[in-house]
Amino acid sequence: MAFKSKLLLVAFLLSVLFLSVYAASATQDPELKQCRHQCEHQQGFDSKQREQCEQRCDKYIKQKREEEKHRRKSEGGGSFYPISEIGRAQEEEEEFQGRQQQDQNPYFFEDEHFETRVQTEEGRFQLLQKFTERSALLRAIENYRIGFLVTKPHAFVAPSHFDADTVLFVFQGRPAVTIVRGEKRETHNLERGDLFRIPAGTPVYMVNRDENEKLFIVNFMKPVSVPGEYEAFYAAGGENPESFFKAFSPQVLQAALKTEMNKLERLFGQQRQGSITRASKEQIKKLSQQHGQGGSEGFWPFHGGQSSSDAFNLFSKHPSQANKFGRLFEADFNDLKQLQELNLLVSFANITQGAMVGPFFNSRATKISFVLDGEGYFEMACPHVSSTGRQEQQPQPQQRQKSSPRYQKISGNLRPGVVFVAPAGHPMTAIASRNSNLQIICFEVNAHDNIRVPLAGKKNVVSQFDKEAKELAFNVPAREVDRIFNNQDDEFFFEGPNEQPEHGRAYA
Repeated sequence: MAFKSKLLLVAFLLSVLFLSVYAASATQDPELKQCRHQCEHQQGFDSKQREQCEQRCDKYIKQKREEEKHRRKSEGGGSFYPISEIGRAQEEEEEFQGRQQQDQNPYFFEDEHFETRVQTEEGRFQLLQKFTERSALLRAIENYRIGFLVTKPHAFVAPSHFDADTVLFVFQGRPAVTIVRGEKRETHNLERGDLFRIPAGTPVYMVNRDENEKLFIVNFMKPVSVPGEYEAFYAAGGENPESFFKAFSPQVLQAALKTEMNKLERLFGQQRQGSITRASKEQIKKLSQQHGQGGSEGFWPFHGGQSSSDAFNLFSKHPSQANKFGRLFEADFNDLKQLQELNLLVSFANITQGAMVGPFFNSRATKISFVLDGEGYFEMACPHVSSTGRQEQQPQPQQRQKSSPRYQKISGNLRPGVVFVAPAGHPMTAIASRNSNLQIICFEVNAHDNIRVPLAGKKNVVSQFDKEAKELAFNVPAREVDRIFNNQDDEFFFEGPNEQPEHGRAYA
């Protein structure tokens, strides 16, 4: 018994010694300490994400030590690890570093930042997380949400209403959107490029009229109930989607609908296919043509906003900027008056492959961009993020007197489904890859009195400075400033870089 107790004591002491050595090595390794510190203080991380981040730190340091052992062994004439293992470790290290840096970019959103709200065989709806869940730097757009709807041809989206004012942009497909206002039912046959506004609380349903092309709609929403929170409410439905009628007590439903309970149970218990289902050709024909007032039916073929004050086609307007390097289409308060109520401007940029837009900045508006098609990257100058990707702390008064702004390059790879944000005042640019055009839909909030300030090309703001201001600001003769800033003959869209810089990182 005494021997067993001593054996247990020895095992305990050895385990304590091992943990002490491991902890000491972690403390002594400054790179591991810094990595863990970044995980611990990363904004928007929950406990599970912090734990996963720390595990990646441990794995990275372990691989690095193994490589160091291999290098020393190789220098001594031996072989410690196969070259393939070392290459794989290096690739995993680079992937980890790139992912960690993307995670630290508060202005960049990818697939994992979207939540799937609806998923059926016929389609899905995905909603981007709240902007402030990513970073407090995005407080200015806290009460806005963005999502997208994708359906197959001939798919039907069940009736619902939203607790948010919504603007739809149709990128693919031909939806017939029906809204109900009081006793009036309106059907709007939309096409590619249409913007359509749905007021909060308005019952709406739609069907994709196209037989071959899928429907792709980007949704921009401003919640009116709980700031930053967005919900859909289904009146029609059953088990899936669940009808909100089922939340009421049986006695209330029987009295309100003047119907026996067994019939109500049958009505609200049949639908189990989800809120996106398939419609027949005959149903699609009826849904596309139906319009009535007070229960009557007729034909009201709204298309592209030509007859409707709720819709406007972006591509029906001449581009505000156009050359061989790209085109920009914009809708403002004059095109769709409901945009003024939302203080919103919407634009569509088609950047030619190998070309770029900007750099420029908005004086007041924050630009929320959704990549629709193509690939490329973006860059932005930001004074709020440090070189480690963390939000800068406010300086003390004595520091504020001595320091000048320091800007970090925020960047990220662009591909379909990516969202990136350029706050007001932040200079930014987007560059298309040399393989395809880059198409982006942009929602600019706080658009009233906003001015887009170009930093390159014709009408760039630097060229408009006084001669004396140029010389005092740059500390070179004004002619040198003019020689550089007047060298670009194009406007807004330009030929892109000959060689694309490293842009796999979220910041540099």
